Amino acid sequence: MIVPVILSGGSGTRLWPKSRKQHPKQFLNLVSDRSLFQDTVTRLAGIHSATFPLVIANDDHRFLVKEQLDLAGLKASGIILEPVGRNTAPAIAVAAVHALAKMAEPNLDPILLVLPADHLISDVEQFCLDIQAGAKHADYKNLITFGISPNKPDTGFGYIKKGTPIDEDFYRVEAFKEKPDLTTAQAYLETHNFLWNSGIFMFRASTYIAQLKRFSPEIFAACEAAYQHAANDLAFIRLDRDLFEAAPAISIDYAIMEHTPDAVVLEANFDWNDMGSWNAIKEVSSCDKNNNVVRGNVVTESSSNCYVESESRLVTLLGMKNTIVIDTKDAVLVANLDDAQSVSALVKQLEKSNHEEGTIHREVHRPWGTYDCVDKGVRFQVKRITVNPGAELSSQKHFHRAEHWVVVSGKAEVTCDEKTFMLEKDQSTYIPLGSVHRLRNPLEVPLELIEVQSGDYLGEDDIVRLDDRYGRTP
Repeated sequence: MIVPVILSGGSGTRLWPKSRKQHPKQFLNLVSDRSLFQDTVTRLAGIHSATFPLVIANDDHRFLVKEQLDLAGLKASGIILEPVGRNTAPAIAVAAVHALAKMAEPNLDPILLVLPADHLISDVEQFCLDIQAGAKHADYKNLITFGISPNKPDTGFGYIKKGTPIDEDFYRVEAFKEKPDLTTAQAYLETHNFLWNSGIFMFRASTYIAQLKRFSPEIFAACEAAYQHAANDLAFIRLDRDLFEAAPAISIDYAIMEHTPDAVVLEANFDWNDMGSWNAIKEVSSCDKNNNVVRGNVVTESSSNCYVESESRLVTLLGMKNTIVIDTKDAVLVANLDDAQSVSALVKQLEKSNHEEGTIHREVHRPWGTYDCVDKGVRFQVKRITVNPGAELSSQKHFHRAEHWVVVSGKAEVTCDEKTFMLEKDQSTYIPLGSVHRLRNPLEVPLELIEVQSGDYLGEDDIVRLDDRYGRTP
């Protein structure tokens, strides 16, 4: 039995401003009409004896994960929420403990297939063949990692040095190498003895736990305790925050793979892109005759080898070369393509200077739908609110603001204090400061409305939830 484990806790800061911590790249439709997360789950269907996947996600993304699964008609065997990010070694530890705990028979020891949620793999058939090949060697107590044959001297990936061959395309791991400089990467490429580290792994759950106990026992102890004290919340398993926070934040490479003699690398035959930078997005996108990739409302003149994307307004380029331009509703990135790997450093600067655009999009996703702040001034704010079919906001009140609601399309069921009534398209209502209110969409089509807030303070923390379908009350 193969239990796919999807690691979905990353923030994808190198793809800012499209990808941000509150809505990272794995949940974006970057190259198709499905997100990278949805593609990752979908390609598992071709793997023989694989169960529904186990998803390890950041607590802030819990409703994004559920929504993306539901929209694509996909299922997960479980969704485990990390209260804080602790890198891959603790995340996989929790998955291994969970997989063994949920086996119907005590002697069953499933093979874990660990997959990042944000990779692009187009040749799904070959991917499944390589996974099946890896499963055979995972039976022998090995820890399998999947290496990708490099086609260029890339400085954005870690590398694996192949050691003694043990089977067709299988080698003992001689060494793991950090992301190199260009000269070193070129030397790696010329030896034909190094592979890109894909971050995909296979091993039995008990094997991983045994290796963790040997090389990083403090990680296992913290993760086992956090899982044993986890709480079931709707469709989610919430790890105990204090216990999980005690686990060192470290990758599986540092915690185990660089120390164990049992590491084996499969030289994979499937195509692979980690979608880690705007350069990577450009590589898999269709270019025009000037090697430009343009998406959205974009016009270029005398420009070449550029990646330009606009969410809405017109963006024009004149006389530019090797340039990235990403225009979103609330932020614009202009950079040299050669600096694509350094965008995360720019995001750190935004966070240090308290620019919320570094982490939060203007359009915010909630379990009931979305809201978009379209205008804001002194004592007022205007939002466009979309409520999904059958969804409802919490029963709540505000201490600092009043609200006006205008229905643009659909129908709204409004509760304000003791009254419940319907609003049709073009109708409106007023929610006084301090009134207990709720908004529900009773139809099978989205509800669109405009909300005008007025008051002395308009922050999102001025919401007192009294009752909530999604478990967000204190």
